[in-house]
Amino acid sequence: MDNLIPAPVRLNDQGRCAFLLDRSTKITAQAGTESTERWLRSTLGAAFGLPLAPGREGAGHAIQLRLDPTLEPEGYRLSTTLDMGVVINGGSPAGVFWGAQTLRQLLGPDAFRSAPVSPGGKTVIPYTDIEDSPRFPWRGLMLDVSRHFLPKDDVLRYLDLLAAHKLNVFHFHLTDDQGWRVEIKRYPRLTEVGAWRDRTKYGHRASELWDETPHGGFYTQDDIREIVAYAAERHIRVVPEIDIPGHSQAAISAYPELGNTDVIDTTALSVWDTWGVNPNVLAPTDTTLRFFEGVFEEILDLFPADTSPFIHVGGDECPKDQWKESATAQARIAELGLAGEDELQSWFIRHFDTWLTARGRRLIGWDEILEGGLADGAAVSSWRGYAGGIAAAEAGHDVVMCPEQQVYLDHRQDGGPDEPMPIGYVRTLEDVYRFEPLPPGLSEAAARHVLGTQANVWTEVMQNRARVDYQVFPRLAAFAEVAWSRLPAPAERDFADFERRMATHYARLDALGVDYRPPGGPLPWQRRPGVLGRPIEGAPPNV
Repeated sequence: MDNLIPAPVRLNDQGRCAFLLDRSTKITAQAGTESTERWLRSTLGAAFGLPLAPGREGAGHAIQLRLDPTLEPEGYRLSTTLDMGVVINGGSPAGVFWGAQTLRQLLGPDAFRSAPVSPGGKTVIPYTDIEDSPRFPWRGLMLDVSRHFLPKDDVLRYLDLLAAHKLNVFHFHLTDDQGWRVEIKRYPRLTEVGAWRDRTKYGHRASELWDETPHGGFYTQDDIREIVAYAAERHIRVVPEIDIPGHSQAAISAYPELGNTDVIDTTALSVWDTWGVNPNVLAPTDTTLRFFEGVFEEILDLFPADTSPFIHVGGDECPKDQWKESATAQARIAELGLAGEDELQSWFIRHFDTWLTARGRRLIGWDEILEGGLADGAAVSSWRGYAGGIAAAEAGHDVVMCPEQQVYLDHRQDGGPDEPMPIGYVRTLEDVYRFEPLPPGLSEAAARHVLGTQANVWTEVMQNRARVDYQVFPRLAAFAEVAWSRLPAPAERDFADFERRMATHYARLDALGVDYRPPGGPLPWQRRPGVLGRPIEGAPPNV
């Protein structure tokens, strides 16, 4: 009973048998909880081979879903009793759903299977009373599908995995130098040309190895609508990212007029086949602004405001070399009275901040959008450590903490030679468990601007779903507890207890078919011997 992940605020376990899940079990759902009712019937019904038919309000031997406005919006209370069965009260429909996720864990690892393994077996839940609510309203995962494309079904699967860990934000990184992944009907070449590359660097960019198989793919607009609707059923907000003005070679390869044509021959560019920071950035012209306004008009239609209030515009790693050489860019700087290229990027971001705000949305970008002055109303994804997030929060801007040094899950999990394509810092399961989203010294007023935290997964060295699984799990379970639970200070956290609870959680992941990194290290087929990784320049050998 005490093996829940993430850990609840309060759990009262009497240890007595109280509820038997069987063919007579019904689900009674108040208005507003229908999505959880559907989810329970599809998951638990399939796992145990039960109909879980609708029941009338107040009936016994049922799973009862109720709303209780006295609870926190995402909070819930789950109780099991002999007479009433399972009662889940939520402060909102989302709170009821998170309570249902806890119920699934209480039913054991078999509840995570797609069909019963013990037909006719009895599933018993001991008497339990759980009260719970999240620490942060933003508990996210960023998944990069630009470097390596993941088919739609894999994205839907990851939404289920987020939901199973009570994570509620899916940051969908849809465009980059290496591929454009969303259909834009008014600009068909973005996917006809920009979604495909001829070959791919295998390993770090310094590697001499290449995968000569053409790579690509994209989501149709109906695919995107399906993904957004699937996420909404699971109370997950989707934050689409269209990366501008850097990381844009795929777009420029499709529409060369978007690039700095007075500096380079943009017609010679193709979708980038290697990794790193790309010098080919968007030109700061009216043509570019109108083009991306058109892109964002379709993005806003695909990602409705009620499920996607934030639109991510990237804004990171935008080299200014071409702008320094471009007469067009320099004329724009003079026309606007700007101090230089940093302020030119700020002007670019501010344009889309104003444009999105006028349409009822909020802009969010990586912490480079602080350079040259932060756009009014913009929120910040603080990835280069805590500093950008601290500066933005102290200035009254909302922040999502996702520092590379702590929660980039593409970084290696161990310093040993068996890690597949090792990248970046060593960040173990315990390191992630001891991550603290609120940096010390942040003022009380600034702390209120920290919306929450997010783990990021960049896929340069993740060619398929199994590789993504290996990098993400089990560390996402530790991150989920950091984002949800009210843990003590990092040094005081009981990692031994978390490991104990993980023993059961590994069985849940096994039932879900997750190719996680085992505690003892990679299995033989998970290794990638001889493929160059990326140690951090000038750092000790283990990083």
